Amino acid sequence: MRYLHTMVRITDVEASLAFFRDLMGMVEVRRTENEAGRFTLIFLAASADVEAGRAHAAPLVELTYNWDPETYGEGRNFGHLAYEVDDIYATCDRLMKGGVTINRPPRDGRMAFIRSPDNISIELLQKGDALPPAEPWLSMPNTGKW
Repeated sequence: MRYLHTMVRITDVEASLAFFRDLMGMVEVRRTENEAGRFTLIFLAASADVEAGRAHAAPLVELTYNWDPETYGEGRNFGHLAYEVDDIYATCDRLMKGGVTINRPPRDGRMAFIRSPDNISIELLQKGDALPPAEPWLSMPNTGKW
């Protein structure tokens, strides 16, 4: 498993970049604009992690800007931690056998969401290409917020 990023929601791109980039010294290494989903993702690396952030997409902070206005209270502005795993199906199976609820199963062979005992959302992403869709994940419903 490899740590990828921590996601936080933002309400003002320029103010957030002024803080994280200009004041904190972080560097933007990637940006995604998604018109269909109506959001922007901005990935930042700490100054000592820029090379790794560009080469390996980690370790990063993901700023998520949703285009439609929304009020985020404390606790809602923090999104999730993200980890890359070698085999998303084996990882989810091991976690499930350990009593962890898979909130968003890896039906696509690429992504799943779980929660820690303290209700912290954790995204699991398949390393490399997505695995072929497989049961029991295909028919498993979402079981909670992710």
